[in-house]
Amino acid sequence: MSDIKNMVCGEESNMSKKCVKPQIRFVGFDEDWERRKLGEVAEIVGGGTPSTSIKDYWDGNIDWYTPAEIAEQIYITSSQRKITEEGYNHSSAKMLPVGTVLFTSRAGIGKTVILSRKGCTNQGFQSIVPHKDKLDSYFIFSRGEELKRYGETIGAGSTFVEVSGKQMANMELMLPKIITEQQVIGAYFEKLNKLITLHQSKYDKLVNIKKSMLEKMFPKNGSNVPEIRFKGFSGDWEWRKLDEWGTFYYGRSCPKWSITENATIPCIRYGELYTKYGTKVDTIYSYTNMSSENLRFSKGTEVLIPRVGEDPMDYNHCTWLSIPDVAIGEMISVFNTKNNPLFTATMFNATLQNEFAMRVEGGSVTNLYFEKLKNIEVSFPKLKEQKKIGEYFETLDKLITLHQRKVEKLQNIKKACMEKMFV
Repeated sequence: MSDIKNMVCGEESNMSKKCVKPQIRFVGFDEDWERRKLGEVAEIVGGGTPSTSIKDYWDGNIDWYTPAEIAEQIYITSSQRKITEEGYNHSSAKMLPVGTVLFTSRAGIGKTVILSRKGCTNQGFQSIVPHKDKLDSYFIFSRGEELKRYGETIGAGSTFVEVSGKQMANMELMLPKIITEQQVIGAYFEKLNKLITLHQSKYDKLVNIKKSMLEKMFPKNGSNVPEIRFKGFSGDWEWRKLDEWGTFYYGRSCPKWSITENATIPCIRYGELYTKYGTKVDTIYSYTNMSSENLRFSKGTEVLIPRVGEDPMDYNHCTWLSIPDVAIGEMISVFNTKNNPLFTATMFNATLQNEFAMRVEGGSVTNLYFEKLKNIEVSFPKLKEQKKIGEYFETLDKLITLHQRKVEKLQNIKKACMEKMFV
């Protein structure tokens, strides 16, 4: 970021004039940007569809894209359906070069992707073919939200909204006079997008690994052993009813009005189980000014189960309250057990969602009372294996959170730069 500088709009020109320079730009670029029509710096190309009743037009080797194929990707290399040379010659489809920005013009205006291999489209596109040395592909792709807003505003139609090629060509944009600045900006956003994609991919992979391991590391269908175990552990897990594994009780009231800035008693409220925590509470976000005599405090071993939800399947948000001396809110069921609490919370979330759902009461707002949970049968291994499993999933959760936060941070950086690096 050392080669980026701040530029206050108007500091080098009359302050009454419209800003013609971005707020932030790369070092070495100082000229005003200029207003240009998109059709002056690119060709806007529509598409076409060969007759679907003629088999010889289809299943060839020419890429032919439809709007349904355009999702969150940046580059696209191959279409789902392909047409033959004969099909291409008997349609209004146009061959588009590498670097073309496909822009969906109907059935969801404004989805964009960069073509990394030449191909063509159906009539659901008004694709942008940049003129050499006048428009950079990634620069205009990075302005996708601006293109989308324009298309949705200017588009017309009765059955469905559609934007024409002529309308797209008339779109006015502020552009750097020098193509090099476009290229530098485009390369910067390309790098940001690659980092976002990298961490999103790692996040998705870890989430899938966790889901798979949760299914395989706990016994199911009445089995006494899980499908996958850590080396060195053997023997059956022991099945018992929950009230034989531990004791239940409810938290006590920490009403919203008691959560004030000058409050000093840490507390956890049921809504936070859904919004702030995974399988372990290691940070406190709320403080209450309720009298301590009217509160129930943690010892650092409690497993918390939400008592209220909007859907019967909402109750897989159990968590281990690992911090002692925290007041527990009244809409929370507390399960105390001599078993490993991290393992217990993980096991509840992994295996008991359906059991909990069958025991809820209520309509639009449901309640899960611990009296209904006592007879649920669950199995536990020995404490040493519990600890190993709990630590494994805690490590996974930390990695998942790490990549999730990196994605969020990079997306915030991108959003800020999008607002300040374009005019």
